[in-house]
Amino acid sequence: MTARTDSKPTHSIEDKSRKQGSPLLYLLGFVFVLFIGILIFCYLVTKRANPVMLDAQGHPVTQSAESSHH
Repeated sequence: MTARTDSKPTHSIEDKSRKQGSPLLYLLGFVFVLFIGILIFCYLVTKRANPVMLDAQGHPVTQSAESSHH
């Protein structure tokens, strides 16, 4: 039983670069999930908002007063 001396690890360069790139993938995944979370949060907040139109003096404009100006 002789051991082969010419056996080399076959994917050592690819494995090393994969290990070096994995923290970057985790970081990009985290940024992506954070971005989607912010988008969902903004969507929910804007759906719940109740905007009020203001006139030039800063008083709320009612629907009837707005239609009488036109």
